[in-house]
Amino acid sequence: QVQLGESGGGSVQAGGSLRLFCAASGLTFSRYAMGWFRQTPGKEREFVAAINWSGDSTSYADSVKGRFTISRDNAENTVYLQMNNLKPEDTAVYYCAKYNGRTLYTGPDFGSWGQGTQVTVSS
Repeated sequence: QVQLGESGGGSVQAGGSLRLFCAASGLTFSRYAMGWFRQTPGKEREFVAAINWSGDSTSYADSVKGRFTISRDNAENTVYLQMNNLKPEDTAVYYCAKYNGRTLYTGPDFGSWGQGTQVTVSS
């Protein structure tokens, strides 16, 4: 059974930084691309960033390009999201998701969400 555990969220002022962690278990981590998504109340969950199985291919939402960096450590079964120059509009619950295969083209598997981690950015 796939389990994903997000952590690292918190409250920061605009312009600050946070590093999110997603620890994965119950899968052969290096066989899957991974992604980060976020959701605010009353809105659809939206894509933030994704990384392929080896870490040499990434994708970002336009709203976070140049500010967020996704990375992974296959030895630690962990995917990270470094968030810099945070803005109030980044406030959301952040979730990680495994993809259906090694590449970003396989799309996310929405069947194994973790509990999420809250990020709050004040102006």
